[in-house]
Amino acid sequence: MMTEQDAASLLKMFEDIGVDVWLDGGWGVDALLGYQTRSHNDLDIFIEKKNSKIFLKMLSDEGYSERKMEYTTANHTVWCDHHDRIIDLHLFEFRDAETLSFDNEVYPSYILNGRGIIGGIKVNCLTAQAQLLYHQGYDHDENDVHDVLLLCKKFDLPIPGEYENARNGNVTE
Repeated sequence: MMTEQDAASLLKMFEDIGVDVWLDGGWGVDALLGYQTRSHNDLDIFIEKKNSKIFLKMLSDEGYSERKMEYTTANHTVWCDHHDRIIDLHLFEFRDAETLSFDNEVYPSYILNGRGIIGGIKVNCLTAQAQLLYHQGYDHDENDVHDVLLLCKKFDLPIPGEYENARNGNVTE
């Protein structure tokens, strides 16, 4: 479990080593909303690949070790400590001022323009639109539905088609 205090503490450590981090996933959604809406299993983050060596050293020094998953790639790894706090790490590279690449896919760099708050700390995160994009194309669970519906409500965005059936479901804030 990744509590708000855990997330805030990690974010401070990332700042201390000078690595810029962008939040994705559940904590990224909650950061955009400005408050925690549900419990989280992990902290999903994007960092520049050029910072991976110092970042991975810090994780190792803090007791994290890599956990191989079915979706593990050279640029997408999972790290876990002895308290079962999980970091889902995504490494990307800026191709130029307007694009970045992650796992052989090219994205506009403005997806990183999201700003939010976790535990009183201002954080970078993926935009609400990018969050919605990355919540599509797979079998989603109740957390995904929760996150998507709250993002759509808060930012007045259309509900993606695959979530239409959940529109009338109960989502609590």
